[in-house]
Amino acid sequence: MGDRWRVEVDRAICIGSAQCTHLAPDAFRLDTAMQSHPTEPETDANERILKAAEGCPVEAISITLPGNGEPVFPPEE
Repeated sequence: MGDRWRVEVDRAICIGSAQCTHLAPDAFRLDTAMQSHPTEPETDANERILKAAEGCPVEAISITLPGNGEPVFPPEE
């Protein structure tokens, strides 16, 4: 993919399903409140991180390009 991504989890939406930690265990962790956090807020583009964002049941994960904020996921409509 070649890009860098900024990964964020909206704590107001996250329900702690842990789908992201199963799909991309190196990229997400659950805190003591059972809410997800990216292990690194900015990272190399990675198919597993995209799959984790797509697999989040409440769409709490967003991915943008750090330079211009262009959305990677969810895509603009």
